[in-house]
Amino acid sequence: MYANASRFKLFAACAYELILLIALWMFCTWGFVSMFGDASIGYKRYALQLVLWLFTGIYFVWCWSKSGQTLATQTWKIKLVNQQNNMLKPKQALFRYALASASLLACGLGYFWALIDINGLFLHDRLLKTRFIQLA
Repeated sequence: MYANASRFKLFAACAYELILLIALWMFCTWGFVSMFGDASIGYKRYALQLVLWLFTGIYFVWCWSKSGQTLATQTWKIKLVNQQNNMLKPKQALFRYALASASLLACGLGYFWALIDINGLFLHDRLLKTRFIQLA
């Protein structure tokens, strides 16, 4: 049986993930602006936001379904698994990304849920019956 990852490691991985995502978003924004020009107003702004959300989703869904780890979770030696301690299927990873996005839109409440959850799970992990485990 694997132990759940600590709250400290979960939030540390989130902070590290944000740094990696900023680099991804800068690269995507550079490509978008190079192709379509200024995206600071109008429909281009919303199109850029959609592109950034989609590329972020591709990154997470691919990592979660291929190895159960993103670059940040590899660093902290934690892994996302389902109830059977297996990696997520792409459909489950996609659903997790959608719920995690909704958690962020709700002022991060789904993430702060881990502070009061008895097992230290994010709300979307509680709902989907997934969890981060500590690797040896």
